[in-house]
Amino acid sequence: MTAHFDINAIRQQFPALDQQSNGQPLVYLDSAATTQKPHAVIDTIRHYYSSQNANVHRGSHSLTASATTQFEQAREVVRAFINASDSKEVIWTRGATEALNLIAQSYARSTLQPGDEILVSEMEHHANIVPWQMVAEQTGAKVLKIPMLPDCTLDMTAFAELLGPRTKIVAVAHVSNVTGTRHPIEAIIEAAHRAGAIAVIDGAQAVAHEPVDVQALDADFYVFSGHKIFAPTGIGALYGKRALLETMPPWHGGGKMVEKVSFDGTTYSQLPGKFEAGTPNVAGSLAMAAAIRWLEEQDRTAAEQHIHALRQRAIDGISAIDDLRILGLQPDTSLFSFVVDGVHHQDIATLLDQQGVALRAGHHCAHPMMDALGVSGTLRVSIALYNTEQDIDQFIAALHKACSLL
Repeated sequence: MTAHFDINAIRQQFPALDQQSNGQPLVYLDSAATTQKPHAVIDTIRHYYSSQNANVHRGSHSLTASATTQFEQAREVVRAFINASDSKEVIWTRGATEALNLIAQSYARSTLQPGDEILVSEMEHHANIVPWQMVAEQTGAKVLKIPMLPDCTLDMTAFAELLGPRTKIVAVAHVSNVTGTRHPIEAIIEAAHRAGAIAVIDGAQAVAHEPVDVQALDADFYVFSGHKIFAPTGIGALYGKRALLETMPPWHGGGKMVEKVSFDGTTYSQLPGKFEAGTPNVAGSLAMAAAIRWLEEQDRTAAEQHIHALRQRAIDGISAIDDLRILGLQPDTSLFSFVVDGVHHQDIATLLDQQGVALRAGHHCAHPMMDALGVSGTLRVSIALYNTEQDIDQFIAALHKACSLL
C-alpha cells in the first residue's frame, strides 16, 4: 500500500458500507455483481433531480440546454476513459447486456448469412451468449464454443482451429466474472481480424480494475456497465468503431433517433442519436461520469495492489478448510470462486449472511462454465478498493464457523 492510498478515507466515501447486516458489521464481498456507490455519485444524482432535471436534446429553455450540455460532457468523459477516437462512438445503453443485444440485433442481424459462424467462449456470462444464439436463429448462422482448459483459461489452440472463412464474429469477455481470468484479448482481436471477423469484448469486469484503450486494443466493439464501476444501475456504454456504427441500422425506434418522420418514410439521426431512442437516463449518465472521475482520482495501481493483497489474505485464511477447492485460481485479480465438496454453496452463503458477510453464491449467469467445471454453482468472493483487512478477517472467521456447522 502506498502513501497515496488511504483505505480509511476511501471507506468513508461509501455510506452503504457503514451499516449492520444481521446484527454484524456489513462485509460486502460482492462487488463483481455490483459496486457500492461513493458520495460523489450519490450527490450527482441528488443534485440533478433537485436542481437540473430536464429532458435533453429537446426544448428551447435554459434548463434543457444545460442538461444537454452536461449529458454530452458525460459522454466525453466515457470517451476519454476508454480512449475512443470520437464521442460519436460512445452509445448510452442500460448496461453491457443491452449493448450486446444492440450489437447482435443491429450489426449481426443485418450482416450474418446462413452458415456464418459466431465464436463465443465457454466462459461467458449469459449476456454474451444468449444474444448470439437469438441472432443465429434469426439468420441461420451458427454459434460455436471456444472451450476452456482445466485451469480455467481459454484454449487458444482450439480457438485458432475454430477460426475460419465462415467466422464473422468473435465474442469474449475481457475478464471472467467467475474466476477473474483475464483473457488474452489482444491476441484474440488480432486473430479475429486476420480471419476477417470482428471482435466484441465484454468489459464489464475489467474497466474498474485496469485501464482500457479501445484504440490500442483495436476492438471493434467494447461494452461495459456503470454499476460495476461505482455508478448507478441502468446505465452503461457501447463503444463501436465509427465505420461499423455508421453502417448499422437503428435497433429501437422513437424520439431523438430521427431527423424527420412522415408516413412516406423516416430519416434517422446521425451518430450517436440513431441508437438512443426515447428519453435517456440523464441522471445515470451524469452519475456514470461522476463515477469515472472519482475512480480516476484514485491511485489505481495502489488500489489494485491493495485488492490483490486482500484476496491473498482471504485465500490463505481459508486454505486449511477441509474439502474446500478454489476453482481456476488466477494471479493478480479481484475475485475467486470456491466450493466445499459435499456442501451446497447456498447453505454456506446463508450461514455467511447470518454473520454479516455478503457474497455471491450460484451459477453467476454462467451455466456453460459451471457445466464445464462439473458443479452446479460456486461461492464467489469479489473485492473492491473499499474493502479492508477487517472485512477479510471477518469473512475468514465466518466461513470457518459455517463449515464447522455443516
